[in-house]
Amino acid sequence: MRSVRQGAAALLLCLAPFALSPAVAFAQTADDVFVPSFWDPHHRIEKPDLGALRSLRFLTEDDYPPFHFALPDGSLTGFDVDLARAICEELKITCTIQERRFETLIDALENDLGDALIASVRIDGRTKSRLDFTAPYYTTPARFVALKTRPLKGATPEALKGKTIGVGKASAHEAFLKRFFPDSQIKSFETQQELREALKNQEIDALFGDGISLSLWLNGTDAMDCCALQGGPFTDRNYFGDGVGIAVKKGNTQLRQALDYALARLASRGTYTELYLKYFPIGFY
Repeated sequence: MRSVRQGAAALLLCLAPFALSPAVAFAQTADDVFVPSFWDPHHRIEKPDLGALRSLRFLTEDDYPPFHFALPDGSLTGFDVDLARAICEELKITCTIQERRFETLIDALENDLGDALIASVRIDGRTKSRLDFTAPYYTTPARFVALKTRPLKGATPEALKGKTIGVGKASAHEAFLKRFFPDSQIKSFETQQELREALKNQEIDALFGDGISLSLWLNGTDAMDCCALQGGPFTDRNYFGDGVGIAVKKGNTQLRQALDYALARLASRGTYTELYLKYFPIGFY
């Protein structure tokens, strides 16, 4: 059996900075923010037949900022909402975006109350049994965070040997740490608030968790500019899933292909990058 040191060395490709899952083919940087790309710029996607596609009804929900949320006047906005509008502009079709409670979205799609879901629906075994998905337009990577005054020297098992890492209790992130960082001291917390306060109070050397929520925290006032993302991202699909895609009704191949085409075009034009930087000035990759 290989030693822990040998196992850690073999993991460097998946634990090194910007180690991305196979779904992330290329990437670029903008203003020092790493922007993911899920579309190979060297692979030309043929434009599908859009003859029967005259309009598109997107379904989303209104309480998951900054992805999709309602403004005080009731209008919808957010990363997903802007992306949906950009898709309709790219396809040159009429677009509506309707809000429903998240738990009703899949039933609404199956009952033909909408054509596509753009509501941060994760691609997993449960959802794939009922829906078809485009390629992911974002994933949910894990990241380390440390105090700016006490930055990490690295984010590998060897660099964090003996360090105390905080993590959410009974989470996929805790399981990942226990599997790949066995020589670190892992301290579990019931809530994210407790976890983040422990870092601020120097009770732990770093915390490990969902990159999206962490980037939003760091960009908000609650963090008080205390901390920064360190290392990663970590995108092991066995722990953190296959990402988020636009969902269509099972068997609706024409619409799925049209949406994949539009997403690839938006990526090549730089529109995806613009939207990502607009909503995630501290990127989560």
